[in-house]
Amino acid sequence: MSKHVLVVEDSEELISLYRDLLEPDGYRLSFLAGSDDIIQHITELQPDIVLLDFLIAGINGGELCSQIKKNPATSRIPVIMATAYPRLLNSLGHYGWDDFIAKPFELEEFYRVIRKHSLKVAS
Repeated sequence: MSKHVLVVEDSEELISLYRDLLEPDGYRLSFLAGSDDIIQHITELQPDIVLLDFLIAGINGGELCSQIKKNPATSRIPVIMATAYPRLLNSLGHYGWDDFIAKPFELEEFYRVIRKHSLKVAS
């Protein structure tokens, strides 16, 4: 069965890139660009992985990650934080993400992180 990745991202270019990288490997993707009820969407969709942009217009990705991890209905879902500012992300403290990808990313690193968490979900 294909793994479901929910991508929370507001960049059309990155949405297209994630689609090009993951769909050929059999991942099923859903996208959210921002919403007041993201937690509700995640709860309803129950993805296998959430790929979350740290800086989305009007949304603090760290706080959103914290909400995902504190919610009993979503706490088991691995959250991979994607950021162009990894030093800033680390300096702000840990919000409970399971992994992060620094943008721009190397393809090998991107696939390694996604597959690592796909395997955790499978076991």
